[in-house]
Amino acid sequence: MAGVLHSIFLRPPGRLQSVKKGSESLIRTEWIYHKFIRSRLPDKVFEPRPEGHEKHNGDPHNPHKLHIVTRISIKRCLFWEKHTIKELRLQKAHSLQSHKDIQQVNAKPEVVKHLMRIQPLKLPQGLPTEETMSSMCLKSTGELVVQSHLNPVEQEAKS
Repeated sequence: MAGVLHSIFLRPPGRLQSVKKGSESLIRTEWIYHKFIRSRLPDKVFEPRPEGHEKHNGDPHNPHKLHIVTRISIKRCLFWEKHTIKELRLQKAHSLQSHKDIQQVNAKPEVVKHLMRIQPLKLPQGLPTEETMSSMCLKSTGELVVQSHLNPVEQEAKS
């Protein structure tokens, strides 16, 4: 054994060879530290796509003012995606958050849109008034519904 090690260390540097099979090298490199660098996203990811409006029954001329965003899962996703989810206040799964439909806000979810569900805010009963603000309910389908309260009817005393 000592003779084998002695011959390896005393071998001149010009005689070391790496065996190549096809285009891949057979030298083992598991011990080398490989730093993972964040991949750069192409610019076309952030460009608006009008076919998205047709796909989701939206109107490109009158877009929705608010989005309802729900996080689905962040298991086995990358650390910067988890950081973006935290910035969007979506730490809890299946909790609803509302976000404005403007370009500055829409740029962040574009990177992690595979981890969340984005729905437009629907107002089936129209815009709420001051009186109905306290009795509004946001459903998981993205509808903002007014819950009607029953007013007690006073019964007249019979004499």
